[in-house]
Amino acid sequence: MNIGATVLIAATSLLVIGIGAYIAYVVGKKHHSDEDWMVGGRSLPVYVVGFSQAATAVGGGILVAHVGIAYSWGLSIFWYELFVVLGLLAIVLFSRWLHKGNFSTIPEVFARIFGDSKALVAIIAVAVILVPFGWLATQFVAFANLFSEVTGIATTPLIITMAVISIVFVLPGGLTSVAWSDFFFGVFMAVGSVLVAGYAIKTAGGIGEIVNNVPTEVTAIPEGFGAAGAMTILLWAFSILPGTVTNQMYYQRIFAARSVQEGRQGIYIAGAGVLFAGFYALTIGLAVRSMNGDLGVENREQAAGWFLGQLPVWLLALYGAFLMATIVSTTGSALQSVVANLVHDLRNAFLSEERLNSTNVVTVSRWSTVAVTVVAAVLAIVYPQALDLLVASYAYSASVLAVPLICGMILVKRGQIPVSVAFAAMPGGLIGCAIAHVIGTEIPYAIYGIAVSLVVFVVVYFVVKPKVQQEDRVGAPAKT
Repeated sequence: MNIGATVLIAATSLLVIGIGAYIAYVVGKKHHSDEDWMVGGRSLPVYVVGFSQAATAVGGGILVAHVGIAYSWGLSIFWYELFVVLGLLAIVLFSRWLHKGNFSTIPEVFARIFGDSKALVAIIAVAVILVPFGWLATQFVAFANLFSEVTGIATTPLIITMAVISIVFVLPGGLTSVAWSDFFFGVFMAVGSVLVAGYAIKTAGGIGEIVNNVPTEVTAIPEGFGAAGAMTILLWAFSILPGTVTNQMYYQRIFAARSVQEGRQGIYIAGAGVLFAGFYALTIGLAVRSMNGDLGVENREQAAGWFLGQLPVWLLALYGAFLMATIVSTTGSALQSVVANLVHDLRNAFLSEERLNSTNVVTVSRWSTVAVTVVAAVLAIVYPQALDLLVASYAYSASVLAVPLICGMILVKRGQIPVSVAFAAMPGGLIGCAIAHVIGTEIPYAIYGIAVSLVVFVVVYFVVKPKVQQEDRVGAPAKT
């Protein structure tokens, strides 16, 4: 690609990112308290909650992996998006309790359910951090790979660039600045996806031509919904559903909404945005397959890169900004979420009250933001293979967190659950997941982890709970 085209792409991308950064700076300047940093001051309007939630959920996966899924398996892509939406709707079921609880992080939710155990909080914080940190590092790599193909720039400086940009959006006001800039990015992404998808359809000769050129089994109804195969769809279900339900980034928007109703409405908006992104991925994937069916299923993730090479310079510049906005919206949210756990949970678990009171939360959070970004960027540059391990760790995180979190929120109305129930269910899920992973079962190993965790939770709950109830009757502290 010539220098002029590269400059145009860079200028357009920087313009869009610059607008988002300006929004983050202005909002952060007005809202920079501890609560603003952690939970957006608990005053985010519904449209910010919704678009921020959607922008966070979309990320680089839609741009590469989902386009590749649509290229290979057509309508099956909607199973992936559906499982995300179902996970979001599951959170809605607990939205009133979550919002009324004035929580800031998922470990804090566990503390309310099982009691204020510092050991539990620390373990949960580590498990919660795995997913957003994995998102952060993988998004750096996704950005570098995509833009390297477009501009010819090496991946290392591109990873460093994205790392710096991510810091810029978090430092001004934490979740407040991230959420408001994500709102802008979400709107821009919606407009950009319509333009890019429209061009893809036109270039491929129209919808009719696309349908005629791709295999019937990936577009026919209902056959197309099963094109990926039952095992693949099952894998998506047991990685995406529990992964969504235990993803702190989604909960933080509930905590940050002005009211329970607006928190719910925000999730509905986010769900609609996820499905809309699925239509975008389907359009691009099938259009590319119609124009170039030689990539093959095994090379499906090359579909997005091939499509980039077909765009005229003016649209490539817009698409570059679209890519940048999509990835930044995820990296900013992921970075803020990781820092929230480090500062609010791990720090509180290990430091004395005197040490905690002697430091400023926002200052510590800003330094932690820089440190976490450096670690993620170095990992992405030096040892990108480790990112595969991080992605695999999502299943382990869900196996540890899903059962005690969901069952805990269901049962906590009956009284505080003994912490021993959580300490039994969590290692049960971890061991079950690990054994199935090592054995190499055909059924996704996360299923085994969640199943073992559920069995252990139920058994220990019914063994321990009656004793607690008896103690309450004879004068022990009342359940909360």
